[in-house]
Amino acid sequence: MPDSTRSAAALLVDCLAVQGCERIFTVPGESFLAVLDALPDRPAIDVVTCRQEGGVTFMACADGALTHRPGIAFVTRGPGATNASIGVHVAMQDSQPMILFIGDVDRGMRDREGFQEVDLVAMFTPLAKLALRIDDARRIPEYVARAYNVAISGRPGPVVIALPEDMLRDEVEAVDRPRVERAHVDNDIVPTLDARRLIEEATAPIAIIGGAHWDAETAEDVQTFAVQFGLPLAAAFRRQDAVDNRCPVYAGNLGYGPNPALVARVRAADVVLVLGARLGEATTDGYSLITTDHPDQKLIHVHPDPNELNRVYRADIAICADPGAFAKMMTLPTSDIAARMLGSRAHAEWLEWSTPKPRDGVTLDLGLCVAAMRERLTAPDTIICNGAGNFSGWWHRYWHYGNPGTQLAPTAGAMGYGVPAAVAGALRCPDKTVVAVAGDGDFLMNGQELATAIQHGANMLVIVVDNGGYGTIRMHQEREYPERLSGTTLHNPDFAALANAYGAWSETVETTAQFGPALDRALAQPGVKLLHLKTDIEIITNGTTIDAIRRAHK
Repeated sequence: MPDSTRSAAALLVDCLAVQGCERIFTVPGESFLAVLDALPDRPAIDVVTCRQEGGVTFMACADGALTHRPGIAFVTRGPGATNASIGVHVAMQDSQPMILFIGDVDRGMRDREGFQEVDLVAMFTPLAKLALRIDDARRIPEYVARAYNVAISGRPGPVVIALPEDMLRDEVEAVDRPRVERAHVDNDIVPTLDARRLIEEATAPIAIIGGAHWDAETAEDVQTFAVQFGLPLAAAFRRQDAVDNRCPVYAGNLGYGPNPALVARVRAADVVLVLGARLGEATTDGYSLITTDHPDQKLIHVHPDPNELNRVYRADIAICADPGAFAKMMTLPTSDIAARMLGSRAHAEWLEWSTPKPRDGVTLDLGLCVAAMRERLTAPDTIICNGAGNFSGWWHRYWHYGNPGTQLAPTAGAMGYGVPAAVAGALRCPDKTVVAVAGDGDFLMNGQELATAIQHGANMLVIVVDNGGYGTIRMHQEREYPERLSGTTLHNPDFAALANAYGAWSETVETTAQFGPALDRALAQPGVKLLHLKTDIEIITNGTTIDAIRRAHK
């Protein structure tokens, strides 16, 4: 039977509550005032008021990554929607569940290019997994349930729903739909047995792991069978928390600046198991590390979305299954092949690669700063968040990540993700130490969300690596056009003073020796704290310098 008559906005909020929504991220807009009015009647839903819509969707994306339920975002039409689009793109490329609700023009105003009007369905269809508009308020339960199902099933991703302003004020009768759970993709025994046989008979197998719908149980089962098989585990780009890095067969990560020894292992592999990953451009170094047809390798691809299988890469064995279902079946007892030492040797190579050594003539050595963090923080209890930039390479190389949910980093390579992700992580996981690592250019993309963090009582540490430039682009510039600088130099504020202005504790660090004590003082502080690290752009990555790049070009 229908529930009693409700406004469409109240019905929408009720439907979100039924689906387990505990938090929404928003920049308020007049186009969904009715929803804002309905939220006080649902006090169990925490409303996080942000400072820019890009921060809204980055937070929602990160929240979805941590909970495996859609992160929920509300923004207004036009400028709000266009600002928010960056988080939709990241959620899609990162395979993270999210639902973005956008207040829209009145139904009767559509197609007149009214105030802030955008064809939202047309705009977001290429960016999102699904884009919809609700014109009939009685169908809100249907649309919300569908959005949750699409966002969490198969390859997770973002759903965008436009909400006409006048529709939200309609009074309707409707029946709430029950909570939607992920439709599991069960494993097929025949191809799995074929995959086991290939791995057992291989002389140099390797697995590339991490991606769609990856959780702690999956990580445990993957570690179990990988140790049994002596199978090296290489993490896909920015999926370094796919297993606890203490796993005795963890071999490190692919992406930008990987361990040359790991790259050599992948190239030499006769069997490659790809578990959960899409094998995107970053993971495969432009589809060259593993070629799309790989004539000298057997490729086993396991992914929960059939549309990903054989989409880019020809698979010798394609298995449509949740990574966890496949991993659990692979944990069955195996032969003496478990004595194979490939995995332990690969892990030893990674340990050597991920141990920072002092660099001569470097005043503030970021590798040693990461080592100082490892001495003070435990990986399973720490979430490292970052956006895009060369600064992240020091943490990708030297930090040892814990189980799933300890790395929040955009595989889409979007700048400005780290601080909003840290806000979402700190609110979702108050028992963990949450660290946002940002470059100077990266930080100023969404640094204003420090205000959100302080307003909502987040407990988080921000490390700003300030080298006075867009470091990644400067690196490419020096490789392609050495000594011809254009557009990559930055004039920065005093980041410590800026953090103080927001109400955060802060300190400036200019030498390696200063970092450890400053970190101790920061970790002793409650709330938001920021360390401003002043570095030299000459030390352009964790492995090279600008001078070395220029010399290599000559």
